[in-house]
Amino acid sequence: MAERAVAVNLRGASAWGAAAFVALFLLAPLGAVLWSADTIAGVLTRDWTTVRFTLLQAILSAGLSVALAVPVAKALARRRFLGRKLLITLLGAPFILPVIVAVLGLLAVFGKSGVVNQLLEAFGAPPITIYGLQGVVLAHVFFNLPLATRMILQGWQGIPGERFRLAASLGMRPWQVSRTLEWPMLRAVLPGAVMVIFALCLSSFAVAITLGGGPKATTIELAIYQSFRFDFDLGRAAMLAMVQLGLAVGATALALWLAAPPGFGAGLDRVVRRWDADSPWLRLVDGGVLVLAAVFLLVPLSLVILNGISGLGQVPGVVYKAAGISVVIALISTGLTIILALALARTGEIWGYLGLAISPMVIGTGLFLLINPVMNPNALALPTTALVNALMALPFAVRVLAPQMRAVEADYGRLADALGLRGWARLRWIILPRLRKPLGFSAGLAAALSMGDLGVVALFASPDWATLPLQMYRLMGAYRMEAAAGAGLILLVLSLVLFWIFDRGGRVDVDA
Repeated sequence: MAERAVAVNLRGASAWGAAAFVALFLLAPLGAVLWSADTIAGVLTRDWTTVRFTLLQAILSAGLSVALAVPVAKALARRRFLGRKLLITLLGAPFILPVIVAVLGLLAVFGKSGVVNQLLEAFGAPPITIYGLQGVVLAHVFFNLPLATRMILQGWQGIPGERFRLAASLGMRPWQVSRTLEWPMLRAVLPGAVMVIFALCLSSFAVAITLGGGPKATTIELAIYQSFRFDFDLGRAAMLAMVQLGLAVGATALALWLAAPPGFGAGLDRVVRRWDADSPWLRLVDGGVLVLAAVFLLVPLSLVILNGISGLGQVPGVVYKAAGISVVIALISTGLTIILALALARTGEIWGYLGLAISPMVIGTGLFLLINPVMNPNALALPTTALVNALMALPFAVRVLAPQMRAVEADYGRLADALGLRGWARLRWIILPRLRKPLGFSAGLAAALSMGDLGVVALFASPDWATLPLQMYRLMGAYRMEAAAGAGLILLVLSLVLFWIFDRGGRVDVDA
């Protein structure tokens, strides 16, 4: 028995508890997958086409996304114009946009009756098809071009402005500036950007199930789903999950190995004029690049809104029921994400990133294997979907909160210790008031990602139960495209409203 009162370190206890929770619900399903996996030889024999297509679409998607993002980021880095901040903000929109909604927008532009095919028909040219490899790659470029642009733009902004000033004073021409300053930065940034997007495209499910899906256009994630739904071959699904995990881990390790520090040193954080890009020709090139990028990203979104308004009258009642289910799941998932992120942000950050290495379908496969012998997995569809969505959003929330948490502890930790503030009192009076802004953004991001998820719910949902993205996919599968467009608009509005409410809630009185 202790001779005196001992203060319980709730920060450490909560971090260990959260880490144990994350490890349990990520590693236990992974263990179940390992235990039930078929032989690798069987997968390579029967599913080699699937593995090859997965790698091919991921390579093409990552390569094209990054190649197209370089001129866009370069134009944004060396131009100042009205609406530049708005354009950069819009570049983040596809990240919180539900995948299936974006696919609907791409179908409105590049589909059989889309704008592009109508123009081709008017000029007597043969139509194009969006289904298959080209459609999957196009959708992935749509999603990842903004992400790659933001990553590369950060690299450009990391070059000290004094270097460009020195280059101008030495009379360097544009190609010399590119070779001396920009190429070393790109060498450091591009490998990481390529491998991050490659890893994201490896786990493609919603895009593949809507624009691919044929025997020659199936990703591993989609093959896992088909093994469950159509064949109920759990051994094959588990082995495919292991192949998926191996490829994702390999891509992550390769990205870390390829990345190299640029070694520019630090400047005075001043944005300087780019004398090397003052020529009319370069201004014209940059303007054309930015216009094309804006058209490519914003036209599908505009058509989603226009078609959705006209399709609202065709939306069946089950869509509104599914919308309610999605909101409930998003709120539960968001709450769980924030609780875990707060617990892990200070001392258990590494555990928060564990979800990056394991795809939702792999976790869903493992949970299905664990639950199926005990009870009907459909009965746990709602909590399972909320749990997996929370684990998938956790790395992003931890990434946002951890630096802010460390800054608060560095600034106020000694004062809090001197006042004896620990546990809930420390969280309430010291940490939460100073983390409202990143907490609001993290919660909004988690809610939007959960609203748009069409992954693990496809494994667990029964025919009479669905989230809004799944119900929307069912409408598209029944060729009720007007109703699907209306459902897509509802999904888009709900996702943006939830993001705005949380993000705005975190900013109230903070920016005053």
